[in-house]
Amino acid sequence: MYIYSFEKLEVWNESKEFTKTIYKLTSTFPVSEKFGMVSQLRRTSVSICSNIAEGSQEKVLKTKHILQQWQLAQLFKF
Repeated sequence: MYIYSFEKLEVWNESKEFTKTIYKLTSTFPVSEKFGMVSQLRRTSVSICSNIAEGSQEKVLKTKHILQQWQLAQLFKF
């Protein structure tokens, strides 16, 4: 059962799996990267999920388009 409409979106569910993968992958990184690369990758992956959820609630197409562009930019950080 879904509480929010974005939970039905395949892209949101895939982004959750992507976040889990990033967390598993970054757990193997050296301790020296904990506050650098690990932190950035984890925050960015969580941000993608959050932005999709937020964007799915927007009613204005222009705002959706801006959010989608921002989400795409987040992906290019990898």
